[in-house]
Amino acid sequence: MQTDRHRSRSSGRRSRTILAAGLLAGLLTLSGCSGASDSDAGDSKSAVRAGSGAQGAAASGAEKSAQDTDSSSATAKKSVSLPAATHVIRTASLSVEVKSVPKAVAAARSVAERAGGLVASEETERIDDSHQVSRLELRVPQGEYAAALRELAGTGKLLSRTSSAKDVTDQVVDVASRIATQRASVARVRTLMNRAEKITDVVALEGELSSRQATLESLLARQDSLKDRTTLATITLDLTEPEAATESDDDPGFLDALGGGWDAFVTMLRWLTMAVGAAAPFLASAAVLLLLWRLLRSRLPGRRAPRVPEPSESSSPTPAS
Repeated sequence: MQTDRHRSRSSGRRSRTILAAGLLAGLLTLSGCSGASDSDAGDSKSAVRAGSGAQGAAASGAEKSAQDTDSSSATAKKSVSLPAATHVIRTASLSVEVKSVPKAVAAARSVAERAGGLVASEETERIDDSHQVSRLELRVPQGEYAAALRELAGTGKLLSRTSSAKDVTDQVVDVASRIATQRASVARVRTLMNRAEKITDVVALEGELSSRQATLESLLARQDSLKDRTTLATITLDLTEPEAATESDDDPGFLDALGGGWDAFVTMLRWLTMAVGAAAPFLASAAVLLLLWRLLRSRLPGRRAPRVPEPSESSSPTPAS
């Protein structure tokens, strides 16, 4: 009986031990699952946090790049919107009546030289013995343009004045850009020529280089012309002298008739004097020849015929004594 009790007690203990071990294993399993789930949740949370951090970093980077782009575009816009240097071609034409054209020409030349310019051309013509006209083309710097116009207009009586200004800034910028592009093109062709090995390639590249070089030279000449016309203004100055005053009354009066008669009389005397002067040598020669002929005739002997008495004288009676 004791043995059975001991066995039953031993079996109870074993069952309890097995049950406790099972419960312990279950608890361990549950705790491990919960720990795994917690770790998985923690890992997922950290991953989410890492992803959100990466997204935030990417977003901040995108925002920063967008800000940089906006700032660069704003800078580009500012650089584009900045006003460029203005290039203007200014021309003017003046017509002035002066007392003496030579003196006015000298004064205009001095105005141009004081302003730092020059006289590009000068043409002077004499209309009659006392009337002259002159045309000058003056080139003065843009900064002295207005002052030079005032001085030239004040040299005499201003008859007419015209002026114009043409903005060629777009042309100047366009030509400069085309020159830069053409220079780069010429440089590329030269590089290809240095690398070419076949004679046909060299010949073809030489022709292309000549064409591009000619285009570049044409653009450079146009740039020089624009620079000259925008740096120096052109002023055309016409100088004239006053004409002689004419009578406005068409009906002549007594004084006019007297003056006309006197002019006619003086003109007639002048012509007579000229005629006498022209005929004087011939008249003097004729007078000398006539005098010589009469002297020779009077001195020649035997030229006189004998005197024949008239019948009245021969038949007259002798007087009585």
